[in-house]
Amino acid sequence: MYKKLLGQTAIYGLSSVLVRIFPFLIAPIVTRAFGPAASAPFVDWYSIAGVITVLLTHGMETGFFRFAQEKEYSKKQLISTSSLSVLCAGLLYLAVGYIFRQDLANAFETPDQVHYLILFLFILSIDAFSAIPSAVLRLEGKSLRYMLSKVIGSVVYYILVVFFIKVLPAHPDGILGIRYDPKIGVGYVFVANLVQSIITLAIVGKEFVNFSFSSFNLPLWKKMMHYSWPVMIAGLAGVVNQTLDRQFLKNFLPDSESRHQIGVYGGVYKIATFITVFRQAYQLGIEPYFFSSFKGEGATKTYAKLMDIFVICNCLIFLFLMVNLSWISSSYLRNPSYYEGIPIIPLLMLGAMFLGIYLNLSIWYKLSDRTRVGLYISLIGAAITIFMNYIFIPKFGYIASAWAALITFFSMMIISYLWGQRVYPIPYHLRKIILYIGLSIVFGFFAFYICNGNIIVGNALFVVFLGIIAFLEKNQLTSLIRNRT
Repeated sequence: MYKKLLGQTAIYGLSSVLVRIFPFLIAPIVTRAFGPAASAPFVDWYSIAGVITVLLTHGMETGFFRFAQEKEYSKKQLISTSSLSVLCAGLLYLAVGYIFRQDLANAFETPDQVHYLILFLFILSIDAFSAIPSAVLRLEGKSLRYMLSKVIGSVVYYILVVFFIKVLPAHPDGILGIRYDPKIGVGYVFVANLVQSIITLAIVGKEFVNFSFSSFNLPLWKKMMHYSWPVMIAGLAGVVNQTLDRQFLKNFLPDSESRHQIGVYGGVYKIATFITVFRQAYQLGIEPYFFSSFKGEGATKTYAKLMDIFVICNCLIFLFLMVNLSWISSSYLRNPSYYEGIPIIPLLMLGAMFLGIYLNLSIWYKLSDRTRVGLYISLIGAAITIFMNYIFIPKFGYIASAWAALITFFSMMIISYLWGQRVYPIPYHLRKIILYIGLSIVFGFFAFYICNGNIIVGNALFVVFLGIIAFLEKNQLTSLIRNRT
């Protein structure tokens, strides 16, 4: 069982790494070409993308996995009901967005970029249309096809960005009749992203073979919405916690300073991507298993062991990044205008790790059909985020946003654990988890802040930490090796 789960997670991990690595590679191209102020609209618009995506999918992915376990509904009914719900939301969003396109552009302080806003509307709606067929691939264990759908679009996205921003400007006479227009600037990234979204939808669209309007089941839709709407609200609150700090920076700082800080903050935030990638890979591979096995014997013990694996991998990634952060950050950012934000990267990475643990702890309320708990916890987190950003951004800028994210995700993690152990107890190995997290934090912060990013000292500490894990987990490692042979 572990071999299959870890194998699927490895494939999802590879796809997540590849999908994330291209935006990760694209960011330095954008930062080098445009600088903090010019790239601020790009960061600004995409900071609101999460909110729109949550509204368009409105928890239907999670509801899809939950009701796929109910035998009274056919696969065709489930796919048709959930897909039509997302499709209607997307079409409504497109219509409203297009009608009020100028008002939206004015609200984002980009009144002359309406045409790019329209591209942005289509990007998010097409991505939403891909959600359910992608969920079908995950449910049926078709991880290779899922990976293909994500990777091909991402490769095209990267190639187009390089072509538009690096290659095309070097040819004043243009290439194949296409000339670089400085007025478009960062808008080329939106064009490339739209092409990526279309390609992804075209690949996963095959899973719509079971879709039909006549198979829409209204009673099923009502049950799914009853289950999913708290997931949606929790997702909205989660987006507030993760991305809307850019909006706070824009509105709580003077105009002369806000664009610079948004650009710097958005640039350094990308380095926490490595931790986010692993979290997403883990969830993509494990979530369908959680829903299919929660009624089985020994399920809670299995969840505890999987949490051990998740925490260990997170700590290793976090510590490796911390001890090598001095050269990774400068090599990645490239533009000295962004270097001032490097000291907050450890806070962002630590917050990302706590968020990942929270999301794995949250499985208890999804399995027990108490999705409203996720709503309450996320709202608490949103309240902390809004309060801290509102109070401290005017004085401390993006430093306040980094601390707000860290405190928010830590609080949500603790609340979810304590609440879950009362309602749906899972025998997590708490002492060992605290030990691993604590050591990775102490070693990482010592290497980066006290030793000023000394690579030799830092990597020596990483080897020591690796040895501690190998010693404490020797029984589990031995068991896994035996199962492979």
